[in-house]
Amino acid sequence: MKLLQLTIATAQEAEEALTEYLTNELLAQGVEVRRRSDFIAVPNRSHGETIDLASVAALPEDIEVTGYFNATEDAHKLQLLVQAKLAELASYGLQTGTRQITQQVVADTDWSESWKQYYHVVHVTRNLTIVPKWLDYTPVLPDEQTIILDPGLSFGTGTHITTQLALLLIEKALRARQRVLDVGTGSGILSIAAEKLGADQVIATDIDEQAMTAAKENIGLNNSSKIALVQSDLLNNVSGQFDLIVANILTEVLLPLTEQLAEHLAATGRVIMSGIDQDQLPKLEEALRLHGFSITIRVQQERWVALLIERQQD
Repeated sequence: MKLLQLTIATAQEAEEALTEYLTNELLAQGVEVRRRSDFIAVPNRSHGETIDLASVAALPEDIEVTGYFNATEDAHKLQLLVQAKLAELASYGLQTGTRQITQQVVADTDWSESWKQYYHVVHVTRNLTIVPKWLDYTPVLPDEQTIILDPGLSFGTGTHITTQLALLLIEKALRARQRVLDVGTGSGILSIAAEKLGADQVIATDIDEQAMTAAKENIGLNNSSKIALVQSDLLNNVSGQFDLIVANILTEVLLPLTEQLAEHLAATGRVIMSGIDQDQLPKLEEALRLHGFSITIRVQQERWVALLIERQQD
């Protein structure tokens, strides 16, 4: 079988939204992401892998997102739709790179296995390590927790800055035996991390049915028994209160979420928000203030910001 390969040169800030668009809206049969930073960072990782950059074919300027479609699809139409989506993301203040799109027809065997070479073990924090499901990895530290993921599911691999900032704050904020709510779970990575770090119960929500399927598979890969999946638009189908609420989604989605937090956050509970572009931060800060919340910790890497939030003190 032949496949249409559509490769988009873009920027990391657009990665998650573009990947989700290709998968859920354009119904790509597969999505591959190549990041320049992955190749540069590998020699510094403690598991000892090295890569000769000169040997990497067509190293991307920032990132390349490639979608694979049935060869009978209208390539020109797909390119127009992708360009429109990138323009939309740019209107939100996100960097979208060169937006150059190339296409070719390939045999499905050209990509179905070869993309795996671009995924490696990622040491996110001292205690959290992400491992692609096909790799064997032995923890280095006695308290190191491994999160096994299937990156081929295209709902978050743990390599994006926003996910790593959220994991960093979960590790700092979570206490043993707490109840956690993960809004927009995607791959389920934040929920899995919360259970491994001691959460007593985790509710993971997403509006997308395919995300629910991806999260379910990853939860199974990690033998997680304390995570319940709930398909929901934000918190509309969620009941009860939680000690920690986590959301790694775009600011445009975080804004309406601020209106629902008070009902579902325990009196001494805390909230983690990630996925925030620095230019979008002021309006989110204002929305949080209006709904009775204050920011206690702010962390930033490049343009991306994550927040630890509490109720305002009387």
